Amino acid sequence: MTDSTSKTTSAKPTKIEQPFQATAQNGSSQATEAFGKMRQDAAESTELFQSCYATGLKGAHEYNAKVMEFAKSNTEAVVSFAKTLSDVKSPSEFLAAATDYSRKQFETLTEQTRDLTALAQRVTLATVEPLKAGVSKAFGHVN
Repeated sequence: MTDSTSKTTSAKPTKIEQPFQATAQNGSSQATEAFGKMRQDAAESTELFQSCYATGLKGAHEYNAKVMEFAKSNTEAVVSFAKTLSDVKSPSEFLAAATDYSRKQFETLTEQTRDLTALAQRVTLATVEPLKAGVSKAFGHVN
């Protein structure tokens, strides 16, 4: 009697285990697939941020070079103005030289500001555009 009971008992758990085993294997394969997608997305995000950082860094160098160029130009203008002032013989010449220098510097500074603003906008757009595209792709990928 114990033999027939043990045979019946051992057959039932096998039939019960099969659905659980299939569910566990299905869950495991889904987790593996999700992990693979997550790993790929993380790699793409890292690459995207590295690209944005490199673009931003290049833009910062470009901006810095432009500022240094303007500083050199402005320093040369000050030295030239100082030389002009050293040759001034009368108050009217001083006033004319100062007025001319001020007008030229105002025009120069206006142009320099315009150039720096345009450069900053261009660099910002170049840096943010890939990030914007990546975020749009990620949210499009989620749906």
